[in-house]
Amino acid sequence: MTVEQIAGAGLMVLFLADIFLTVLYARAGTGLLAPRWNRIVWSSVKILAGLFRRRRSAALSFAGPVIVVALIAFWAIGLTTGAALIIRPELGDAIQPSNGGASTDFVTALLVAGNSLLIVGGGDYSPHTSATRILFLVNSLIGASVLSLVLSYLVQVYSALRERNALALTVDLLTGGTGDAAEMLARLGPEGDFSNATSELGNLVRSLALTKEAHHFYPLLFYFRFTEPLYSVSRMIFILLDLATLIDTTLDRQKHGVFVRSAPVGSLQSCARLLLATLDRNFPTADEKQTHSRTGDFEASYAAALAVLRNAGIETKPDAERYADQRSQWEPLIRRVGPALGYGMDEIDCRRPLEQAATFE
Repeated sequence: MTVEQIAGAGLMVLFLADIFLTVLYARAGTGLLAPRWNRIVWSSVKILAGLFRRRRSAALSFAGPVIVVALIAFWAIGLTTGAALIIRPELGDAIQPSNGGASTDFVTALLVAGNSLLIVGGGDYSPHTSATRILFLVNSLIGASVLSLVLSYLVQVYSALRERNALALTVDLLTGGTGDAAEMLARLGPEGDFSNATSELGNLVRSLALTKEAHHFYPLLFYFRFTEPLYSVSRMIFILLDLATLIDTTLDRQKHGVFVRSAPVGSLQSCARLLLATLDRNFPTADEKQTHSRTGDFEASYAAALAVLRNAGIETKPDAERYADQRSQWEPLIRRVGPALGYGMDEIDCRRPLEQAATFE
């Protein structure tokens, strides 16, 4: 083998390893090339979307599909280039066309390599030695296998995307379309009756766990952004974490202790934070300087939440200090992840504080 052929074989092994780690091993951040390539494409889409100004949000919604197409093209070009480097030295000798003279340039090698990855025989060029026949056979097996794996992978990605959107929509509907966790809590316990709330939250925990694992198995999901903020993963997580925090810091533990200490409430908070940590750890997020929030904002928000609960006939035993302490632990992560997909905190935190903060009891 020549140095060129060794380089080609190495390139094919590199791209096959990347496909294996991305599609079959399926763990966030384990790919060799795909994660970096996806970030490059995402950054390019963000720059282009900035040119549309008012239509920036709509332009960013194309990022997910564009990254899918770009990733498939990236893998195809990498494998084809590697195969071409192996094939080029054999053109005109062990690999010849059926008619006319053989071209030995790299473009011809790319054409032959592309054909050999799709069909045995390489189009007009055919192998004339045992080694090149085996090479063409291996190329065709690689091409067929990669095509099947990628198609199956895309089906799983879009299936997980549909489930994520269904969960986000469910959460939004439970808030009455307001995106406010206080409204959600008021609907879960009308007039203070939380007898059915545990089972409702249990269903949400199961769906949230599936969404968390989907982002772990299919990192491409992160880049699918929708124009409507209600489908934002950051907003969904914010609502669920705020809900768990409100349950812990506003409800009377003597009257609603069974609900407050129930497994679904604790699991909801834990799973939401796991998903948030997965996104922050494996994808480009905002700078630490953008995560600052003020305690005064928490107090005003808490006052507004209490007003909603009291208007719904729910007895409260508020603890503003504990609410602010718990929220200050998870909100900075929200502020890191949310802007990464172009959402502002006003689209994620939909509760509008009262003009004058209420006096806590």
